[in-house]
Parts: sequence; structure tokens; C-alpha cells
Amino acid sequence: MANFLLIDFGSTFTKLCAINSEAEDIIETASHFTTVDSDISIGYHNALDKLFEKAGKRIEFDQVIACSSAAGGLKMAAIGLVEELTVEAAKRVCLGAGAKVDLVLSHHINKSEVKDIIDKKIDIVLLAGGSDGGNSECVIYNAEMLGKMGVKVPIIFAGNKSAQDEILEIFKKYNMDGYICDNVMPKINVLHIDSARDKIREIFLKKIIEAKGIKKIESEIDQVVLPTPNAVLVAAKLLSEGYLHEKGLGDIVVLDIGGATTDLYSICKSTHRKDVLISGLEEPFAKRTVEGDLGMRYSAPGIIKSLSEQEVKFINLEKNVDIEKEVESRFNDVKSLPQNAHDEFIDQFLAEMCAYRAMHRHVGRIQEVFTPMGVVYNQTGKDLTDIKYVIGTGGVIINSKNIDKILLRTTNILNNPQELRPQHPKFMVDERYIMAAMGLLSQKEPLLALKILKKYTKKLRGNANETKK
Repeated sequence: MANFLLIDFGSTFTKLCAINSEAEDIIETASHFTTVDSDISIGYHNALDKLFEKAGKRIEFDQVIACSSAAGGLKMAAIGLVEELTVEAAKRVCLGAGAKVDLVLSHHINKSEVKDIIDKKIDIVLLAGGSDGGNSECVIYNAEMLGKMGVKVPIIFAGNKSAQDEILEIFKKYNMDGYICDNVMPKINVLHIDSARDKIREIFLKKIIEAKGIKKIESEIDQVVLPTPNAVLVAAKLLSEGYLHEKGLGDIVVLDIGGATTDLYSICKSTHRKDVLISGLEEPFAKRTVEGDLGMRYSAPGIIKSLSEQEVKFINLEKNVDIEKEVESRFNDVKSLPQNAHDEFIDQFLAEMCAYRAMHRHVGRIQEVFTPMGVVYNQTGKDLTDIKYVIGTGGVIINSKNIDKILLRTTNILNNPQELRPQHPKFMVDERYIMAAMGLLSQKEPLLALKILKKYTKKLRGNANETKK
């Protein structure tokens, strides 16, 4: 028998989940506002006291494992050569590693762009560019520029292997914190992300957690093993694929709406169709996108910025609200929780907006192309039309009285034939808000994590078609 304490130091809340392996169940869960601006241990201990109070006793834990997205999470800059290829490849590496891509730069970077890296307090820079044996000049120039401008954060070079020797010399010349990894795109449209992704995780574990304040309670935690979004991705993949004799759910989408970001995870093949031509980079089986401008509190202003002036006026008239004022109040008080029906109504609306916009950016698209041989279908991105389940997680979703209406916004409600959104999924919810925790537990006990995930990922009353009615 073992008791596990699983901790998610989130950007808004620190969430705890206590597990008993013999019972194969949750002992209790608890949360408290993350106190990263003062001392992260305060919020943690308050949440722990609450957990013990709910359990009716103090609990001795055999292992304490944590993930973190505190202080804005893992912030990265992705630098590549051509925006459609190596820049996109670099972005995917960052997102797959659980990072938030705060800067995307291409071609020869300039001084103002490097200053942005410093001013935005980027945690790690991923420098890519050129297939193996291809262009070397640009990545060498960019490495030199980063060195001249005194960038001190870790820099991972994962570009043309022909430039590795010169890049190493630049790292030494400017005393940079540099690392060499395999090229993220060794051949055109072919991705090789494992080496760079693993290096990002290694740097996160060694250096970034100290910068996020978790070092202060290191003695109370056995391991900080993953950035929070990476933990959710691991859990989603486990829930989809299953483990050993325990079956998974098959193709799924997970929607995670938080205070700072809206993350979407699709676990499925790029397409099941035989009549399409795939364009662009190959899509990963387990894909994550993060929208740093879509969130319920820290990023609430981004929701308004994604709307036109006419749309804002229409919303204010249709909903009888001042949506800009509502958003501003949430941004100014990120700790705020709904206190009445009006607050719940506004949060519901904002969550639906986050869901719709995030899926718009995540999903693939298809176009008819007329050729002398007839109609050809050209697909970019992932085809999610046959997804079996859309699963909601995140505070605003699990506390909503109309979860299905939020999840409905991920589907093709506008009947846009070009967007490959889920067509007829069933809706589920991460009832106890444990997906990140189960991603952590899966690092030690994957079968146990899967059983608990399946137990508490509950089906809602209907599917997309019934919700529309």
C-alpha cells in the first residue's frame, strides 16, 4: 500500500490530490490560490491543511510528486528559419514539452527582437533552422546575435547539424548557457522532436523550478517531474490509448480552460481519409496547442482583443452587459470566483468564447481543389471530425452548470465545411479536476492512474447533437 500526494502548482490555484494505491482511489482533493508572488509554500500549506481537514485526519505520504505552471508556466521563444517550416517545427517542440510559446521569430533576428526575449523574461530559447546539410548561415548569425546581446537564459540549438561546431564555438565565446540537440526537422516536413523536447524537460527540472519559487519547499517534495501542460498531455494520451489490459477511450480531445491559458489536446491520427492530400508538417498523434491570450482571469483581455468592435457591441446588446468592464474586473482580481448568478453567466460566456476560439486555432482545414483530373481535397492540420469524446477540465468547466454548452463550442456548430472540427462527439468531464495529477501518477503507477482517470472522467447527459437541440 502507498499513499501518493500529487501537486499541481498552477498559475492561479495550487491543487492537491491524495491517492491510496490499495483502494485504487482518491483519498481527497483540495486547492488554494497559488502564492508565487510572495512564498509559494504558503498556498501549498494552506491547501494541505484543507486536504487534511476534508479527510478528517493527517495523512502520511510515501511519495510527493509535483508539476508546475506557476508564474506564467514555462515561457519559451521559438526561433526558426522559414515560418511555415522550421519555426512551426520549433513551436511544436515547445508546446509538446509543456511550454507556452511567448515569442515566435523567423529569419535573421534583430536587436529589438532579442531585447523582447530579455524583457519578456523568457525561460528557454529554442533555436532551430535548416534541414541537415541545408542553410547554416542564418542559425549561426542568430546564435551570434543572442550572444552579443547577452541573453543569459538556456539556449537549445536544434537545427542544421552542419552548424553544430560553429554554434558550440559561439556558446563558448559568449559564455552562454547553450545545449546541442538533434535537428527538429532533419528533412523537409519530417519532424524529430524527442531530443529537443527531452532537453527542455531536463532544463525545466534542473533550473526553471528554482526560478518559480518551488526550491523553497524542495525538502517537502520528492520530485517535480513535469510542467503542468505536459502532465495533462501524458494523462490524455494514457486515457486514449489505455495500458496493458485496461482499455482506453480511443480518439479524444481534451479542453483545459485556465486562468492564464486555454489548452487543447487532440489524441488521434492526423486523418482517416484516403481521398485527401496532406499539406504542411506532419501532425503528431498527441498534439497540444496553447492559447496564451485566452484565459478566464490573467488572459481575459485577450478574449476581447480576439473580437471585432462590432462583435463587442453585439454581445453587449444581446447579453445586456458591458463585457469589457466585466473582463477588466476579472483581470484586476485574478482570485475572484463567481459570487452570484450574474458572475456565473459571464464566466460561462467567456469560457464558451475560449473554447470556440481555441478549437478554431487547433483544428485542421480542408479545401476543394479543382484539377484536370477532377476534385482533389487538400488538408492542412488534423482532422478531428470522427473524435469519439470531447473531455472538459479546468476550474470554470468543472464548476459550470452548463458544461455541455462550453464543450459544444469545440464542435462544428457553424457548419463550416472547411474546419475539421468534431462532428458528433460525446461529452465528458474530468469531474475531480485530476488530469494533471494522474499524468504525474502515471510516471510511477500508469495502470493505477488509468483506472482512476476512467472512474472520474464522467459522461455528460448527451452528445453534440442532443446539446444542439
